[in-house]
Amino acid sequence: MRHRVAVVGSGPAGLTFARVLHRHGHPVTVLERDPAPDARPPGGTLDLHEGLGQLALDRAGLLAEFQALSRPEGQAMRILDTAGTVLRDWRPGPDVRANPEIDRGQLRDLLLGPLDVQWGRGVTQVVPGVRNGVPGPLVRFADGRQETFDLVVGADGAWSRVRPAVSSETPHYTGVTSVETSLDDVDTRHPDLARLTGDGSVAVYGVNRALVAQRNSGGHVKVYAQFRAPLDWHRNLDLADAEAVRSALLALFDGWAAPVLDLLRHGTAFVHRPLHVLPVSHTWAHVPGVTLLGDAAHLMPPLGAGANLAMLEGAELAEAVAAFATGTGPGDLDDAVRTFEQRMWARAGRWARITTAGLERLVSPDPTQALALFDEVQPS
Repeated sequence: MRHRVAVVGSGPAGLTFARVLHRHGHPVTVLERDPAPDARPPGGTLDLHEGLGQLALDRAGLLAEFQALSRPEGQAMRILDTAGTVLRDWRPGPDVRANPEIDRGQLRDLLLGPLDVQWGRGVTQVVPGVRNGVPGPLVRFADGRQETFDLVVGADGAWSRVRPAVSSETPHYTGVTSVETSLDDVDTRHPDLARLTGDGSVAVYGVNRALVAQRNSGGHVKVYAQFRAPLDWHRNLDLADAEAVRSALLALFDGWAAPVLDLLRHGTAFVHRPLHVLPVSHTWAHVPGVTLLGDAAHLMPPLGAGANLAMLEGAELAEAVAAFATGTGPGDLDDAVRTFEQRMWARAGRWARITTAGLERLVSPDPTQALALFDEVQPS
């Protein structure tokens, strides 16, 4: 039995869902508002966990290819105090592959593979409904067209256009803002900062603020300035003026060690990313024909869990749909989706509580909380 299945969004969740369905021989329509895969920067690096993201890639038949692309050395983590003193310097052993790093762009290309993505198909609304007694949600597009499917999966991120079909919740601000900048060709142009960052990440924690630098492939380093502030903290600042933003950040981190502040002094463009979340235990009354994955379902602080959960959810939902389609699963398509949602909610709720508590400790009035958290979760 074949049903018309669409997934909205070509991030890790949507592409994993589509790739696993493809592996099982089930057609799927991927709808993405971006006009092309490289229409905007793909973002930084991701650490994929053995029991989450890597498990999802295994189910997609892509684990070996991931291992060839990933950077186990990127698991390294160094923590400094604001004076520049090294407090922790953890480096993975040669066989440690619990959380290897991969650039988001590389992961996207790996997952895309043979998939046929409909680029430039911005979804504005999904309307649940029934056609001839069968659930058939209607998808409305930005160009005025509309189309019906048997199942629509919202994997379209924090500000999902699919979410309103099942839930009235919207993300709320955590009180923590992140401003991102980048260093290019760091080993040649900024060798001191290359050594400071190391093969993985370096983090510096102060009172209610932090600076984190994370190495990507190709000599590229992402830098994140995180701090507690009102959502409109920048009301007298032109965020498009890189020098004005740089000056504001240097003032905010005034007194920190000069080598640490060089991460901001040499950054290029600055991107404002206030951290929003959905309620920790976000669920909804099941709506036939529509469901959510990843940030659309359970937006949480970016502490390494979100993409991993999203990918595993994509794989699990795809396998549930495939099992129903081939007659190897119990019940109907709606039963398969309903069972998946119950499992997703339980697991995501646990991780949302962990990451919410983690953000409180990482950007805290007491910087020792961040160090204690590192000691609790980092391998010895």
